[in-house]
Amino acid sequence: MSHTFQAPVLERHITQLFTAAGSSATEAQQVAANLVMANLSGHDSHGVGMLPRYAEAFLEGGLKANAHISTKMDSGAMLSLDGQAGFGQVIGHEAMEVGIARAKEHGSCVMALGNSHHLCRIGAWAEMAVAQNLISVHFVNAYSRPIVAPFGGGDARFGTNPFTVGIPVAGKDPILLDFATSIIAQGKTRVAHNKREQLPAGMLIDDKGHPTTDPVYGVKPPYGALCTFGGHKGFGLALVCELLGGALAGGLTTSTPADGKKRILNGMLTIIIDPAKLSDMTLFGGEMNAFLDWVKASPPGPGFDHVRVAGEPEREYRAERLANGVPVDENTWQDMLLAAQKLNVDAKEMQRLAGI
Repeated sequence: MSHTFQAPVLERHITQLFTAAGSSATEAQQVAANLVMANLSGHDSHGVGMLPRYAEAFLEGGLKANAHISTKMDSGAMLSLDGQAGFGQVIGHEAMEVGIARAKEHGSCVMALGNSHHLCRIGAWAEMAVAQNLISVHFVNAYSRPIVAPFGGGDARFGTNPFTVGIPVAGKDPILLDFATSIIAQGKTRVAHNKREQLPAGMLIDDKGHPTTDPVYGVKPPYGALCTFGGHKGFGLALVCELLGGALAGGLTTSTPADGKKRILNGMLTIIIDPAKLSDMTLFGGEMNAFLDWVKASPPGPGFDHVRVAGEPEREYRAERLANGVPVDENTWQDMLLAAQKLNVDAKEMQRLAGI
C-alpha cells in the first residue's frame, strides 16, 4: 500500500512537525522544502523518510534546532565553517551563500564545513552554485554508524561519502553529478525494507560478511554493510571523501565503532569556481555544448530510449511527481506518524493535514 501526496501538502505536513520540535517557522519550512525536493527528484532515500531519524537525533540532543554557521577561519577565498550540529538544510544553504559570494569576488573559493547535521541531498548545494553560473565540487563524509565496507573487507567501516559536481551549461540544463560512493545510498535499504522488496545482488553483505539481498541488514541489527560502487574504484573515492570532507574539512572521521546515537554529522569540502574568470566563456560554452550534443546523439542501447546525462533523471522525476504526486509507502508513513507522536504532534492531526 502507498499514499500519494501533492508536494505542497507533504511540505506543509513536515513543516508542522519541525515547528513542533522547536524550529522557527523559517527553519521548519526550509527543512521541509529540502526533504520534499529530494522526493520530487526521485531520491526517496533522502526525502521525508528521514523524518524518524531526525526526530530521534533531535530528542537525543545530537541535532540542534535554530543553529547557524559560525566562522572558524576566513582568509577571503578560503573559509572554514562550523555547522554547530544544526539542520543541514539550513547550514548547507548558509554555507553555500557565503561560498558563492566569495567565488564571485575572488574567482574561486575553497570552503570547509564541519559539524553540520545531515546535509541531505548534496546536489541541492551544487544547484545553488550552477544557478549563479558557478561550478562546484563537493567531497562529503558522514560521521555516524559505519554502513559501508571497504573493498575486500567484511564489515562496515565508513559512511556513504557522497561526491557531487555541478556545472552550468550555457543555454541548457546544468550537469548535476551527485552520487554516494556506496553502490546505493543507505536510505535505499530503508526504502526497500519498508516496501518489503529485496535488493539486487552485489549491493550488500550480511553481519557475517556474506553477500545478501535482504535489506534488513542495512536497517536493523545485526547490521551488515553496503558495498562500494565499482569495487576498488568506489572505495578509492570514498577514501578521498573521508579524508577531504572528514579529516580536512570537518575535523572528524569514522574511526571508531558505532556509539548507537542517531545523529548524522557531515563534513564537506567544497570548491567553487567562477568559469567566467578562468576561461574564455565562448570557447568553454561551445565545447561543452558540442560534447554534450555528441554524447547524447549516441543511439540508445537495448532497454533505453535515449542517453541521459547527469541531472536529467532528477529533472524527469520532478516533472512527473509534481504532476502526479509524491508516493510514500505505508510503512514509511507509519514511521513518520510515530515520529510525529514522539515530537508531541497528534498522529490524527498529521493525517488530517495530509488529507487522510
